[in-house]
Amino acid sequence: MSNVTVHSLFSEFDISLFKAGKHYKLYEKLGSHPLIVDGVAGTYFAVWAPSARSVSVVGNFNQWQDSEHRLHVRWDASGIWEGFIPNIGHGEIYKYKIYSNNHGAVTEKADPFGRYCEHPPKTASVIWDSNYEWKDKKWMANRKEKNALDAPYSVYEVHLGSWKRKEDNTFLSYSELAVDLVEYVKEMGFTHVEFMPIMEYPYDPSWGYQLTGYFAPTSRFGDPQGFKQLVDALHQADIGVILDWVPSHFPEDAHGLGFFDGSHLYEHPDRKRGYHPDWKSLIFNYGRNEVRAFLISNALFWLDQFHADALRVDAVASMIYLDYSREDGEWDPNMYGNNENLEAMSLLREMNEAVYGMFPDVQTIAEESTAFSGVSRPVHLGGLGFGMKWMMGWMHDTLEYFKKEPVYRKHHQNDLTFSMTYAFTENFMLPFSHDEVVYGKQSLVYRMPGDEWQRFANLRVLFGYMFTHPGTNLIFMGGEFGQTSEWNFQQSLDWHLTQYDGHSGIQETIKDLNKLYKRLPALHEKQFSSEGFQWIDYGDHENSVLTYIRKGNEPKNDIYIALNLTPVPRENYRIGLPKKSGQVKEIFNSDAKKYGGSGMSSAISKLTAKEWHGHKKSIEITIPPLSIVIFK
Repeated sequence: MSNVTVHSLFSEFDISLFKAGKHYKLYEKLGSHPLIVDGVAGTYFAVWAPSARSVSVVGNFNQWQDSEHRLHVRWDASGIWEGFIPNIGHGEIYKYKIYSNNHGAVTEKADPFGRYCEHPPKTASVIWDSNYEWKDKKWMANRKEKNALDAPYSVYEVHLGSWKRKEDNTFLSYSELAVDLVEYVKEMGFTHVEFMPIMEYPYDPSWGYQLTGYFAPTSRFGDPQGFKQLVDALHQADIGVILDWVPSHFPEDAHGLGFFDGSHLYEHPDRKRGYHPDWKSLIFNYGRNEVRAFLISNALFWLDQFHADALRVDAVASMIYLDYSREDGEWDPNMYGNNENLEAMSLLREMNEAVYGMFPDVQTIAEESTAFSGVSRPVHLGGLGFGMKWMMGWMHDTLEYFKKEPVYRKHHQNDLTFSMTYAFTENFMLPFSHDEVVYGKQSLVYRMPGDEWQRFANLRVLFGYMFTHPGTNLIFMGGEFGQTSEWNFQQSLDWHLTQYDGHSGIQETIKDLNKLYKRLPALHEKQFSSEGFQWIDYGDHENSVLTYIRKGNEPKNDIYIALNLTPVPRENYRIGLPKKSGQVKEIFNSDAKKYGGSGMSSAISKLTAKEWHGHKKSIEITIPPLSIVIFK
């Protein structure tokens, strides 16, 4: 006899939306929900398991016996099992014990919609009341301006488990991070923080990219209220929050989504489309309506319940190409005979339309590494509908250039200038992400050539070039102070390095670049438009010098940038400018002594009537060794 009361949160309309894949708030219905029914406190459970013969809720409250609390299957062929269990509530751990009609399979699963999970390696879900009183009304009311495409958007990418740890190498809690991390990001001047996945995951070396609890902030750092407190504190400090979101694949762990009800419920049944050979993980069945509703509901959940300001969607290329990381014979073409995953593309378009329809003041950002066209173009114009796309080609070419000894750079200047041939085909974000400082690639500063002084000078130029190149910016934690070792997810960043001049100089450089990016309209007002950029000269290969203009809405806000990519100072260097009269003032110089540079400068330069670079007026400046100089 099942001690489960018949009860439902679903209307007929809910069910029709679910079956059609159009129910975007499934988290309000499926999962566990503490309720009072007929005056009795308890918890309502609902789980989708269409291939099940029976589904029981098991936990400490029934000694994990599956005969005590069997859910009732709905009569409408939705495949949903549900019911109300009296006298259990907040804090109880549970799983679903599922007996399948499919070859007698038996599974014991965590709740796909569970709001909280046991601390790994434990795997049960936890009934949780996530009520929280938000204090970020001012941010939420004004964030449309902060997230606009013409606003400064400088992102600090963080892995919460290794940003900073306690002396005994244990994690900081969400509450502790709400103090330490918020103060630091505010001091450094970043506009947004991007968290590598904070949804629950079983395996630390996956860095969070193999999710089992899509609706639960990881319990490693505290409870859901603790994570809300961290987001809230960032918002109160005027800092936006971007969450990494992983709709591309999920692990085969026994308690996860795989083979959920004894059938291929969430994953595609064809291994050519349902299994990821690189990550040894399962791929969602993007053509199944209920799975689409699960994923879109999940995207909206973090925006709705946790006030996230953007989602950075991981591994988009792996979703939209059927042959991604597969050899001939390991994939089948689509109905048109090509390699595009039409169902995944359709899902991404629908997700973006839903996100921007319900939360028009947020952003979605695609990590998409190919030349796929229209990733950040609106759906109604044939695009995928993202707000921005990572500029992976720029990142690769730029790092390839900077690792070369300066004496050889004159032969490779095209590595830097090539990006401008496609810079405005998408709304690009320039990333130096976690992927660039692991697996033998070395830290950013140690990828630079030369002695120690030159390494740091090169890194300052690299960041200056990044901030003055069209687009938004992202720097992975540690890069902002020149961390020397590769990132290790098992320990804290090397904060002791900041006591040394070279490292503190990089920090000061980033602080000032963030200030300039916010203060100078020319660096953000037209950051995705060709109208915001003009070359002065990209052809001075011999001196390895680049000069260009960044433009805002008003010509008076134009700024002029010069890069010297060798250790040889360029004195009396002439630059033609499209100005009629006046003088030009240096407003940033990466060679300044406070950054660890040599202190060379040409503070003010007067325009003279000497034609140069196709302009009637020009100036003479000094470009210090391995430096970027900005004039206004």
